[in-house]
Amino acid sequence: MTHKLRFRQIHLDFHTSPAIPDIGVGFDKQQWQDTLKKGHVDSITTFASCHHGWSYYDTKVGKRHPNLDFDLLRAQFDASKEIDVNVPIYLTAGVHSRLAEEHPEWREVSAEGSFSGWTQSPLQAGFKTMCFNTPYLDHLCEQIREVVALFPNCDGIFLDIIDQGPCCCQSCMESMQRKGFDPLSDEDRKAHAKQVLENYYIQTTKAATDENPDMPIFHNSGHINRGDKNILKYFSHLELESLPTGGWGYDHFPMSAKYCKKIDKDLLGMTGKFHTTWGEFGGYKHPNALRYECAAMLAFGSKCSVGDQLHPSGSLDESTYAIIGASYKEVEEKEPWCTDTVNVADIAVLSSDAVNQCRDSAADIGACRLLLESHYLFDLIDADMAFDGYKLLILPDDIRVSVDLKNKLDAFLDQGGKLMLTGESGLNEEGTGFLFDIGAKFAGKNEFEPDYLMAMDELKPDITQSPLVMYAASQRITAETGRSLGKVCNSYFNRTYQHFSSHQHTPNNPDDCSYDCGTLNGNILYLAHPIFTIYRGLGAVAYKQVVVKAIDRILGRDKSLVTNLPSTARVSLMHQEKENRSILHLLYANTINRGGAMQLSGGNLESQAGSVEVIEELLSLHNVEVTLKSAVPVTKVMLEPQGKKLAFIQTGDEITLKIGEFSCHQMVVLEH
Repeated sequence: MTHKLRFRQIHLDFHTSPAIPDIGVGFDKQQWQDTLKKGHVDSITTFASCHHGWSYYDTKVGKRHPNLDFDLLRAQFDASKEIDVNVPIYLTAGVHSRLAEEHPEWREVSAEGSFSGWTQSPLQAGFKTMCFNTPYLDHLCEQIREVVALFPNCDGIFLDIIDQGPCCCQSCMESMQRKGFDPLSDEDRKAHAKQVLENYYIQTTKAATDENPDMPIFHNSGHINRGDKNILKYFSHLELESLPTGGWGYDHFPMSAKYCKKIDKDLLGMTGKFHTTWGEFGGYKHPNALRYECAAMLAFGSKCSVGDQLHPSGSLDESTYAIIGASYKEVEEKEPWCTDTVNVADIAVLSSDAVNQCRDSAADIGACRLLLESHYLFDLIDADMAFDGYKLLILPDDIRVSVDLKNKLDAFLDQGGKLMLTGESGLNEEGTGFLFDIGAKFAGKNEFEPDYLMAMDELKPDITQSPLVMYAASQRITAETGRSLGKVCNSYFNRTYQHFSSHQHTPNNPDDCSYDCGTLNGNILYLAHPIFTIYRGLGAVAYKQVVVKAIDRILGRDKSLVTNLPSTARVSLMHQEKENRSILHLLYANTINRGGAMQLSGGNLESQAGSVEVIEELLSLHNVEVTLKSAVPVTKVMLEPQGKKLAFIQTGDEITLKIGEFSCHQMVVLEH
């Protein structure tokens, strides 16, 4: 781990149009300091340059905002440092509207010959995307060096919007031909773009760290790509952008944190004070929502960052920092139990995103959401991470297995590990057969879609004993040495213009149930449907119940935590090795989907596609019961930060607890 973060950060956006007058006239040192103190803020990211392309300090490389007549960044920086608030500095990187107008030859160009990126047409409002394979990169690096020289005691460099499309600008066309890439090939254009992006990381990181090798640096692309760890050598830490109301939803951050917690870098969760997403002036999230979001960051092992946007006047908004302060006061009280933690997990989900080099895999999302709702202790990992130490490894839905991955999974099984495969997972790379002994004969993908699940009695969902429609086709297997987990029933026919039945799909054919829906063979459990993808798409409780019963069957007594929390609650277990204690985090908020489709005016988002997931009231949960397995005896249990002892029963390796009532977030500290 290379850089230690503080717990209570503000990311202070300041993207400011040149058409707005009187920039910074409302900045007042005392108001700035008093507001940060009221907000319990200990770190604030301030702007050297913005997406519009203007600088906010005395620059010789860039151009200061035309309506700013003093060094605003210096004023903010000195005022913050005076009250022991850290100041990382932000520079725009991937988009730069001013330079796009001055140097259109530096912009990204699509294969069709139009400008690409955030905006294409000169008649379209919005930021312009730059190509890192042009002299723009030299300009960016020169400005980074200038900022580091002027602010040598800053607490990091934050570079934003880091991406490189398969560009066909003149520089990229010449570079592709010089390096032997075929510009006519989509794959070659992508491969070239990857090289360009790698050079960006090398050059900008060098610019930031030449004078001070310990200068923290973060390159933001809105998402930590699972499996792409090669670029992480250019990062001092991680900031996980995840605004629940901005389209990410409330399950995105836990999923991201469960992967990034396995990387040896300190991390921040990043939400926003906005009701929607970045750049919203006059939008306010309910204080209870921010309380929950900050608590979730702590519970899943990260520090906290809240996004705000400074008004062009330069004056911090008092209402915003009252809302943030209520949350950050609680964070400050909880910090001692949230420092240097390690996530405790029974299960590892091997990320489909990482293996298949994709983004936002439905299989990953469905698996993580289901495990979160069902209160399993789990990590999200890539194929390069260690498999040992987990009791169960899940390969969700679409992970075909290479020779190297097969060898690693075999070693895991040889050590007594258990493996759960679903859908295509476990097939060879060609999809012609399983590389593991699932105890069944394989006959390819089912031609009927959808088909129906008739699970064995032990796996049947509680809510139905009838065939359950499965909206994505299963793999056809016939149990031989493995125990059948039930049957797949086909429909009478697929829906076509030639034959269809009713409004949707055709009903199940009771006489066509010849294939099995899954098998259990030793330490390997296989479900023939891509059930996590189906759950991601539809969220039916019946699907979850089948999976939970299957997982519990293979885990058996190895399951470390059992609780009566509702599915809307979340739980995590962290360990602090130095303090020799474990921290059980209980989280609960009742989210509500509000709003609907709406045309918006003024922003990169031209419309609101659907509802927004909102938290308003924080209701209490009562009589929460938790049973935990602990390899070492527990000497004391405390409710923190209240400092209240909690009675517990210890029987063998099991600890039983009962929490009478909690709201939002409760830490239960187990001293060993």
